[in-house]
Amino acid sequence: MAAAAAAALVCLPALLPGQSLLEQQRGRTLVGGDLAVLEARDQRDDLPCQLVPAKPVLGFDLRFHAGFDISVPLKEMAGSENLLTILFRVTSQDQQAEPVYFIQRIRVPAIDADAKGDANLQGFFDLGEGKYKVDWLMKDRTERVCAHFWETEAELPAKDKALALNLQRGAVAATANEEFLDEEPVTRDATDTLLSVKVLVNFAPQNSNAASLQPADTSALVSILRTLQRDPHIARFSVVAFNLQQQKVLYRQEATDRIDFPAIGEALKSLQLGRVQVEQLQKKNSEVEFLGGLIQSEFKVDEPTQRPDALIIAGPKVMLPNNVSSDTLKGVGETEFPIFYMNYNLYPQITPWRDSISYAVRFFKGQEYTISRPRDLWFAVTEMVTRIVKSKAARRPTSDASIRGSHAVSVQ
Repeated sequence: MAAAAAAALVCLPALLPGQSLLEQQRGRTLVGGDLAVLEARDQRDDLPCQLVPAKPVLGFDLRFHAGFDISVPLKEMAGSENLLTILFRVTSQDQQAEPVYFIQRIRVPAIDADAKGDANLQGFFDLGEGKYKVDWLMKDRTERVCAHFWETEAELPAKDKALALNLQRGAVAATANEEFLDEEPVTRDATDTLLSVKVLVNFAPQNSNAASLQPADTSALVSILRTLQRDPHIARFSVVAFNLQQQKVLYRQEATDRIDFPAIGEALKSLQLGRVQVEQLQKKNSEVEFLGGLIQSEFKVDEPTQRPDALIIAGPKVMLPNNVSSDTLKGVGETEFPIFYMNYNLYPQITPWRDSISYAVRFFKGQEYTISRPRDLWFAVTEMVTRIVKSKAARRPTSDASIRGSHAVSVQ
Protein backbone atom coordinates (compact mmCIF):
# COMPACT_ATOMS: atom_id res chain seq x y z
CA MET A 1 0.00 0.00 0.00
CA ALA A 2 2.79 2.42 0.89
CA ALA A 3 4.62 1.66 -2.34
CA ALA A 4 1.49 2.24 -4.40
CA ALA A 5 0.78 5.55 -2.71
CA ALA A 6 4.35 6.70 -3.19
CA ALA A 7 4.32 5.78 -6.87
CA ALA A 8 1.07 7.63 -7.41
CA LEU A 9 2.44 10.78 -5.86
CA VAL A 10 5.89 10.67 -7.43
CA CYS A 11 4.38 10.20 -10.88
CA LEU A 12 1.87 12.99 -10.34
CA PRO A 13 4.00 15.92 -11.61
CA ALA A 14 3.96 14.60 -15.17
CA LEU A 15 0.18 14.91 -15.09
CA LEU A 16 -0.07 18.26 -13.35
CA PRO A 17 -1.38 21.28 -15.21
CA GLY A 18 0.72 24.42 -15.07
CA GLN A 19 0.18 27.10 -12.50
CA SER A 20 -2.94 29.21 -12.83
CA LEU A 21 -2.73 32.97 -12.74
CA LEU A 22 -4.64 34.62 -9.91
CA GLU A 23 -6.95 37.08 -11.61
CA GLN A 24 -6.65 39.92 -9.11
CA GLN A 25 -3.35 41.48 -8.21
CA ARG A 26 -2.02 43.20 -5.09
CA GLY A 27 -2.90 40.08 -3.09
CA ARG A 28 -6.59 40.91 -2.89
CA THR A 29 -7.51 37.29 -3.59
CA LEU A 30 -5.08 35.95 -0.96
CA VAL A 31 -5.82 34.78 2.54
CA GLY A 32 -4.26 37.24 5.00
CA GLY A 33 -1.84 34.68 6.43
CA ASP A 34 -0.55 33.72 2.98
CA LEU A 35 0.08 37.33 2.04
CA ALA A 36 1.88 37.90 5.38
CA VAL A 37 4.25 34.99 4.63
CA LEU A 38 5.06 36.37 1.18
CA GLU A 39 5.58 39.88 2.49
CA ALA A 40 7.82 38.76 5.37
CA ARG A 41 10.18 36.88 2.97
CA ASP A 42 11.37 34.64 5.82
CA GLN A 43 12.18 31.07 4.90
CA ARG A 44 9.81 28.58 6.60
CA ASP A 45 9.97 24.80 7.02
CA ASP A 46 6.92 23.94 9.14
CA LEU A 47 6.22 21.62 6.23
CA PRO A 48 9.68 20.27 5.39
CA CYS A 49 10.53 20.61 1.72
CA GLN A 50 13.53 21.29 -0.47
CA LEU A 51 13.24 23.71 -3.37
CA VAL A 52 15.74 24.20 -6.20
CA PRO A 53 15.03 27.16 -8.54
CA ALA A 54 15.41 26.43 -12.24
CA LYS A 55 17.47 29.01 -14.13
CA PRO A 56 15.49 30.69 -16.96
CA VAL A 57 16.17 28.97 -20.27
CA LEU A 58 15.18 30.32 -23.68
CA GLY A 59 12.86 27.94 -25.53
CA PHE A 60 12.21 27.54 -29.25
CA ASP A 61 9.04 29.56 -28.66
CA LEU A 62 11.35 32.52 -27.88
CA ARG A 63 10.22 32.76 -24.26
CA PHE A 64 12.35 32.28 -21.19
CA HIS A 65 11.05 29.31 -19.17
CA ALA A 66 11.77 29.43 -15.45
CA GLY A 67 10.50 27.38 -12.56
CA PHE A 68 11.42 25.20 -9.60
CA ASP A 69 11.80 21.61 -8.44
CA ILE A 70 10.41 20.56 -5.03
CA SER A 71 10.91 17.44 -2.96
CA VAL A 72 8.78 16.60 0.09
CA PRO A 73 9.38 13.55 2.31
CA LEU A 74 6.43 11.20 1.96
CA LYS A 75 6.36 10.62 5.72
CA GLU A 76 5.44 14.29 6.16
CA MET A 77 2.18 13.67 4.32
CA ALA A 78 1.33 10.33 5.91
CA GLY A 79 -2.33 9.82 6.72
CA SER A 80 -5.56 10.34 4.86
CA GLU A 81 -5.86 12.34 1.67
CA ASN A 82 -4.20 15.73 1.76
CA LEU A 83 -4.10 18.87 -0.35
CA LEU A 84 -0.96 20.86 -1.14
CA THR A 85 -1.44 24.45 -2.22
CA ILE A 86 1.45 26.22 -3.94
CA LEU A 87 1.20 29.98 -4.09
CA PHE A 88 3.87 32.31 -5.40
CA ARG A 89 4.37 35.68 -7.00
CA VAL A 90 6.94 36.94 -9.47
CA THR A 91 7.93 40.62 -9.48
CA SER A 92 9.99 42.39 -12.12
CA GLN A 93 12.87 44.34 -10.59
CA ASP A 94 13.44 46.32 -13.79
CA GLN A 95 9.92 47.55 -14.47
CA GLN A 96 7.45 49.42 -12.29
CA ALA A 97 4.87 46.63 -12.46
CA GLU A 98 2.62 44.83 -10.03
CA PRO A 99 3.61 41.27 -8.96
CA VAL A 100 2.06 38.42 -10.92
CA TYR A 101 0.49 35.75 -8.67
CA PHE A 102 0.25 32.02 -9.43
CA ILE A 103 -1.56 29.23 -7.65
CA GLN A 104 -1.49 25.45 -7.99
CA ARG A 105 -3.34 22.78 -5.97
CA ILE A 106 -2.16 19.18 -5.78
CA ARG A 107 -4.32 16.40 -4.36
CA VAL A 108 -2.31 13.86 -2.39
CA PRO A 109 -3.58 10.27 -1.99
CA ALA A 110 -3.63 8.47 1.38
CA ILE A 111 -0.08 7.54 2.45
CA ASP A 112 0.99 4.99 5.07
CA ALA A 113 2.97 6.18 8.08
CA ASP A 114 5.96 4.01 7.13
CA ALA A 115 6.19 5.36 3.55
CA LYS A 116 9.74 5.92 2.34
CA GLY A 117 11.19 8.33 -0.19
CA ASP A 118 10.19 11.75 -1.46
CA ALA A 119 7.48 13.25 -3.61
CA ASN A 120 9.03 15.28 -6.45
CA LEU A 121 7.03 18.17 -7.88
CA GLN A 122 7.71 20.87 -10.44
CA GLY A 123 6.41 24.28 -11.40
CA PHE A 124 6.95 26.54 -14.41
CA PHE A 125 6.37 30.12 -15.52
CA ASP A 126 7.52 32.28 -18.45
CA LEU A 127 9.55 35.49 -18.43
CA GLY A 128 10.76 38.26 -20.69
CA GLU A 129 14.28 39.56 -20.29
CA GLY A 130 15.08 41.15 -16.95
CA LYS A 131 15.66 40.60 -13.24
CA TYR A 132 12.93 39.17 -11.02
CA LYS A 133 12.27 38.18 -7.43
CA VAL A 134 10.13 35.18 -6.55
CA ASP A 135 8.20 34.82 -3.27
CA TRP A 136 6.99 31.24 -2.87
CA LEU A 137 5.06 29.16 -0.35
CA MET A 138 3.46 25.74 -0.13
CA LYS A 139 1.04 24.65 2.58
CA ASP A 140 -0.95 21.53 3.45
CA ARG A 141 -4.45 21.20 4.92
CA THR A 142 -3.13 21.69 8.45
CA GLU A 143 -1.64 25.05 7.40
CA ARG A 144 1.95 23.90 7.76
CA VAL A 145 4.05 26.12 5.50
CA CYS A 146 7.21 25.74 3.46
CA ALA A 147 8.43 29.12 2.16
CA HIS A 148 11.33 30.03 -0.12
CA PHE A 149 12.47 33.27 -1.72
CA TRP A 150 14.94 33.85 -4.52
CA GLU A 151 15.99 36.16 -7.33
CA THR A 152 16.52 35.20 -10.94
CA GLU A 153 17.58 36.83 -14.19
CA ALA A 154 16.68 36.14 -17.82
CA GLU A 155 19.14 37.71 -20.23
CA LEU A 156 20.11 37.08 -23.83
CA PRO A 157 23.82 36.86 -24.62
CA ALA A 158 25.20 39.76 -26.64
CA LYS A 159 25.26 37.77 -29.90
CA ASP A 160 21.51 37.04 -29.60
CA LYS A 161 20.27 40.55 -28.86
CA ALA A 162 18.67 40.78 -32.31
CA LEU A 163 16.16 38.04 -31.43
CA ALA A 164 12.59 39.27 -31.20
CA LEU A 165 11.31 37.57 -28.05
CA ASN A 166 7.64 36.81 -27.57
CA LEU A 167 7.51 38.44 -24.13
CA GLN A 168 8.66 41.99 -23.53
CA ARG A 169 11.23 42.88 -20.89
CA GLY A 170 9.83 42.56 -17.39
CA ALA A 171 6.82 40.49 -18.49
CA VAL A 172 5.65 37.45 -16.51
CA ALA A 173 3.22 34.88 -17.92
CA ALA A 174 1.87 31.40 -17.28
CA THR A 175 3.46 28.56 -19.21
CA ALA A 176 1.01 27.24 -21.80
CA ASN A 177 -0.47 23.86 -20.91
CA GLU A 178 -1.70 23.17 -24.43
CA GLU A 179 0.84 22.96 -27.26
CA PHE A 180 -1.67 23.39 -30.09
CA LEU A 181 -3.60 26.50 -29.12
CA ASP A 182 -4.55 28.88 -31.93
CA GLU A 183 -2.24 31.78 -32.70
CA GLU A 184 -3.23 35.40 -32.14
CA PRO A 185 -3.97 37.31 -35.39
CA VAL A 186 -0.91 38.85 -37.04
CA THR A 187 -0.80 42.27 -38.70
CA ARG A 188 0.62 41.63 -42.16
CA ASP A 189 2.69 44.02 -44.28
CA ALA A 190 0.36 46.00 -46.53
CA THR A 191 2.49 45.51 -49.65
CA ASP A 192 2.44 43.44 -52.83
CA THR A 193 5.26 41.25 -51.47
CA LEU A 194 3.03 39.15 -49.20
CA LEU A 195 4.14 35.55 -49.50
CA SER A 196 2.56 32.13 -49.79
CA VAL A 197 4.49 29.13 -48.45
CA LYS A 198 3.99 25.38 -48.33
CA VAL A 199 5.40 23.67 -45.23
CA LEU A 200 6.03 19.93 -44.92
CA VAL A 201 6.65 18.87 -41.32
CA ASN A 202 7.92 15.44 -40.34
CA PHE A 203 6.51 15.03 -36.82
CA ALA A 204 9.08 12.58 -35.50
CA PRO A 205 11.33 12.36 -32.41
CA GLN A 206 15.05 13.12 -32.42
CA ASN A 207 15.66 9.50 -31.52
CA SER A 208 14.31 7.45 -34.41
CA ASN A 209 13.94 4.45 -32.06
CA ALA A 210 11.70 6.30 -29.60
CA ALA A 211 8.27 4.75 -29.03
CA SER A 212 6.54 8.13 -28.83
CA LEU A 213 6.90 11.73 -29.92
CA GLN A 214 8.62 13.51 -27.03
CA PRO A 215 7.18 16.83 -25.70
CA ALA A 216 10.46 18.65 -26.40
CA ASP A 217 10.38 17.51 -30.02
CA THR A 218 6.74 18.48 -30.47
CA SER A 219 7.43 21.89 -28.94
CA ALA A 220 10.34 22.58 -31.29
CA LEU A 221 8.45 21.53 -34.43
CA VAL A 222 5.34 23.49 -33.46
CA SER A 223 7.58 26.50 -32.69
CA ILE A 224 8.91 26.34 -36.26
CA LEU A 225 5.34 26.60 -37.55
CA ARG A 226 4.48 29.39 -35.11
CA THR A 227 7.55 31.40 -36.08
CA LEU A 228 6.50 31.20 -39.73
CA GLN A 229 2.89 32.08 -38.83
CA ARG A 230 4.06 35.18 -36.94
CA ASP A 231 6.17 36.57 -39.77
CA PRO A 232 4.35 39.62 -41.17
CA HIS A 233 5.54 38.92 -44.73
CA ILE A 234 3.78 35.53 -45.01
CA ALA A 235 0.05 35.65 -45.66
CA ARG A 236 -0.84 32.17 -47.00
CA PHE A 237 0.05 28.77 -45.57
CA SER A 238 -0.26 25.25 -46.91
CA VAL A 239 0.73 22.58 -44.39
CA VAL A 240 1.41 18.86 -44.75
CA ALA A 241 2.10 17.04 -41.47
CA PHE A 242 3.54 13.56 -41.95
CA ASN A 243 5.52 10.84 -40.21
CA LEU A 244 8.13 9.07 -42.27
CA GLN A 245 8.43 6.06 -39.96
CA GLN A 246 4.70 5.40 -40.25
CA GLN A 247 4.82 6.37 -43.96
CA LYS A 248 1.68 8.39 -43.42
CA VAL A 249 0.37 11.88 -44.09
CA LEU A 250 -1.32 12.85 -40.84
CA TYR A 251 -2.83 16.19 -41.79
CA ARG A 252 -3.16 18.42 -44.83
CA GLN A 253 -4.18 22.07 -45.02
CA GLU A 254 -4.54 23.91 -48.30
CA ALA A 255 -3.53 27.56 -48.69
CA THR A 256 -5.26 29.65 -46.01
CA ASP A 257 -4.39 32.77 -44.04
CA ARG A 258 -3.59 30.88 -40.82
CA ILE A 259 -2.22 27.57 -39.63
CA ASP A 260 -4.84 25.46 -37.87
CA PHE A 261 -2.83 24.34 -34.83
CA PRO A 262 -5.73 22.63 -32.99
CA ALA A 263 -6.40 20.48 -36.08
CA ILE A 264 -2.74 19.47 -36.28
CA GLY A 265 -2.77 18.53 -32.60
CA GLU A 266 -5.87 16.41 -33.09
CA ALA A 267 -4.31 14.67 -36.10
CA LEU A 268 -1.16 13.80 -34.15
CA LYS A 269 -3.22 11.78 -31.69
CA SER A 270 -3.43 9.06 -34.33
CA LEU A 271 0.38 8.76 -34.48
CA GLN A 272 1.53 5.41 -33.10
CA LEU A 273 5.29 5.09 -33.31
CA GLY A 274 6.76 1.62 -33.05
CA ARG A 275 3.79 0.04 -34.84
CA VAL A 276 4.54 -0.77 -38.47
CA GLN A 277 2.21 -2.46 -40.94
CA VAL A 278 3.24 -5.97 -42.03
CA GLU A 279 3.24 -4.96 -45.70
CA GLN A 280 5.69 -2.16 -44.92
CA LEU A 281 8.08 -4.64 -43.30
CA GLN A 282 7.81 -6.95 -46.30
CA LYS A 283 8.48 -4.15 -48.78
CA LYS A 284 12.13 -3.20 -49.20
CA ASN A 285 12.91 0.53 -49.08
CA SER A 286 9.29 1.42 -48.31
CA GLU A 287 10.33 4.56 -46.40
CA VAL A 288 12.46 5.72 -49.35
CA GLU A 289 9.53 5.15 -51.71
CA PHE A 290 7.18 7.05 -49.40
CA LEU A 291 9.58 10.01 -49.23
CA GLY A 292 10.03 9.95 -53.00
CA GLY A 293 6.29 9.88 -53.56
CA LEU A 294 5.78 12.72 -51.11
CA ILE A 295 8.39 14.84 -52.89
CA GLN A 296 6.84 14.15 -56.28
CA SER A 297 3.32 15.02 -55.12
CA GLU A 298 4.22 18.12 -53.09
CA PHE A 299 7.11 19.66 -55.07
CA LYS A 300 5.33 19.47 -58.40
CA VAL A 301 2.65 22.12 -58.90
CA ASP A 302 0.94 22.07 -62.31
CA GLU A 303 -1.53 24.89 -61.70
CA PRO A 304 0.32 28.28 -61.68
CA THR A 305 -2.27 29.89 -59.42
CA GLN A 306 -1.59 27.22 -56.77
CA ARG A 307 2.18 27.62 -56.89
CA PRO A 308 3.68 28.78 -53.54
CA ASP A 309 6.46 31.32 -53.29
CA ALA A 310 8.56 28.75 -51.40
CA LEU A 311 8.48 25.22 -50.07
CA ILE A 312 9.84 24.49 -46.61
CA ILE A 313 10.56 21.07 -45.10
CA ALA A 314 11.02 20.82 -41.33
CA GLY A 315 11.85 17.90 -39.08
CA PRO A 316 14.61 15.81 -37.51
CA LYS A 317 17.27 14.03 -39.57
CA VAL A 318 16.06 11.10 -41.64
CA MET A 319 18.84 8.53 -42.01
CA LEU A 320 17.48 5.97 -44.50
CA PRO A 321 19.45 3.05 -45.95
CA ASN A 322 19.18 4.65 -49.40
CA ASN A 323 18.40 8.09 -50.73
CA VAL A 324 15.56 8.92 -53.10
CA SER A 325 16.75 8.05 -56.61
CA SER A 326 17.75 10.79 -59.02
CA ASP A 327 15.21 9.45 -61.53
CA THR A 328 12.43 10.01 -58.99
CA LEU A 329 13.67 13.53 -58.28
CA LYS A 330 14.04 14.33 -61.98
CA GLY A 331 10.41 13.33 -62.40
CA VAL A 332 9.42 16.45 -60.48
CA GLY A 333 10.85 18.66 -63.21
CA GLU A 334 11.95 22.25 -62.68
CA THR A 335 10.67 23.90 -59.52
CA GLU A 336 9.90 27.58 -59.94
CA PHE A 337 10.20 28.41 -56.26
CA PRO A 338 13.01 28.16 -53.68
CA ILE A 339 13.17 25.12 -51.40
CA PHE A 340 14.41 25.13 -47.81
CA TYR A 341 15.12 22.43 -45.25
CA MET A 342 14.94 23.29 -41.55
CA ASN A 343 16.76 20.33 -40.03
CA TYR A 344 15.83 20.11 -36.34
CA ASN A 345 18.96 18.54 -34.85
CA LEU A 346 19.78 19.13 -31.18
CA TYR A 347 23.16 17.38 -31.43
CA PRO A 348 24.61 18.11 -34.89
CA GLN A 349 28.09 17.03 -33.79
CA ILE A 350 26.82 13.46 -33.38
CA THR A 351 25.34 13.18 -36.89
CA PRO A 352 27.14 15.82 -39.01
CA TRP A 353 26.51 14.11 -42.35
CA ARG A 354 23.62 14.77 -44.69
CA ASP A 355 20.38 12.84 -44.38
CA SER A 356 17.98 11.63 -47.07
CA ILE A 357 15.90 14.83 -47.12
CA SER A 358 19.06 16.92 -47.33
CA TYR A 359 20.20 15.06 -50.45
CA ALA A 360 16.82 15.63 -52.09
CA VAL A 361 16.81 19.34 -51.22
CA ARG A 362 20.33 19.71 -52.55
CA PHE A 363 19.24 18.12 -55.84
CA PHE A 364 16.82 21.04 -56.26
CA LYS A 365 19.53 23.54 -55.27
CA GLY A 366 17.75 24.24 -52.03
CA GLN A 367 19.08 25.79 -48.81
CA GLU A 368 19.49 23.84 -45.56
CA TYR A 369 19.46 25.23 -42.01
CA THR A 370 20.39 23.28 -38.89
CA ILE A 371 18.08 24.16 -36.00
CA SER A 372 19.81 23.27 -32.72
CA ARG A 373 19.02 26.33 -30.60
CA PRO A 374 16.30 29.01 -30.52
CA ARG A 375 18.62 31.53 -32.18
CA ASP A 376 19.05 29.15 -35.13
CA LEU A 377 15.30 29.13 -35.71
CA TRP A 378 14.95 32.90 -35.56
CA PHE A 379 17.88 33.62 -37.87
CA ALA A 380 16.87 30.84 -40.30
CA VAL A 381 13.34 32.22 -40.74
CA THR A 382 14.66 35.77 -41.08
CA GLU A 383 17.08 34.74 -43.83
CA MET A 384 14.54 32.50 -45.56
CA VAL A 385 11.94 35.26 -45.78
CA THR A 386 14.54 37.63 -47.24
CA ARG A 387 15.46 35.05 -49.88
CA ILE A 388 11.82 34.32 -50.70
CA VAL A 389 11.00 38.01 -51.14
CA LYS A 390 13.96 38.43 -53.52
CA SER A 391 13.00 35.28 -55.42
CA LYS A 392 9.42 36.45 -55.86
CA ALA A 393 10.56 39.87 -57.03
CA ALA A 394 12.88 38.28 -59.59
CA ARG A 395 10.03 36.17 -61.02
CA ARG A 396 7.75 39.14 -61.69
CA PRO A 397 7.03 39.64 -65.38
CA THR A 398 9.18 42.31 -67.04
CA SER A 399 6.03 44.00 -68.33
CA ASP A 400 4.81 44.58 -64.79
CA ALA A 401 8.12 46.13 -63.81
CA SER A 402 8.05 48.38 -66.90
CA ILE A 403 4.55 49.57 -66.10
CA ARG A 404 5.53 50.42 -62.55
CA GLY A 405 8.71 52.13 -63.76
CA SER A 406 6.94 54.28 -66.34
CA HIS A 407 4.27 55.18 -63.81
CA ALA A 408 6.94 56.28 -61.36
CA VAL A 409 8.54 58.49 -64.02
CA SER A 410 5.22 60.10 -64.95
CA VAL A 411 4.52 60.91 -61.32
CA GLN A 412 7.84 62.69 -61.00
